[in-house]
Amino acid sequence: MIALSNGAVAAIREHGRESYRDEACGALYGAIDGDEKNVLRAAPLPNSRGDQRHRRFVVTADDYRRCEAEAAESGLTLLGFYHSHPDHPAYPSTYDLEHAFPFFSYVIVSVTEGEPGDMRSFVLSDDRREFLEETVNRKE
Repeated sequence: MIALSNGAVAAIREHGRESYRDEACGALYGAIDGDEKNVLRAAPLPNSRGDQRHRRFVVTADDYRRCEAEAAESGLTLLGFYHSHPDHPAYPSTYDLEHAFPFFSYVIVSVTEGEPGDMRSFVLSDDRREFLEETVNRKE
């Protein structure tokens, strides 16, 4: 289960709106409490994909290292990443599956004609063959 703070939800939606036509992407920071990941902050990252930015995103190794360092400096944990799907449903693609890491949550927001809509979260299965949908809760 993943709990998203209102601020994190607002940041994800706004980034998706601002980046519309291209995929937005960013990091999810927070804490783990038992089986629940509590996302306290969502921070935008550059979509470093050179081509097909409207259908794909890339988080570079340098960006990933910066995310881990920022999490450590702030006393939080890097819990995963978010991205938008412009004019497509909030379900992971084959590309998303091929580039996912275990443990992390992957929040996807659908942005239709510039307006953010459905938001879902997924985790990679233990055998890395599929995504499993996580229950998403909102937290103040």
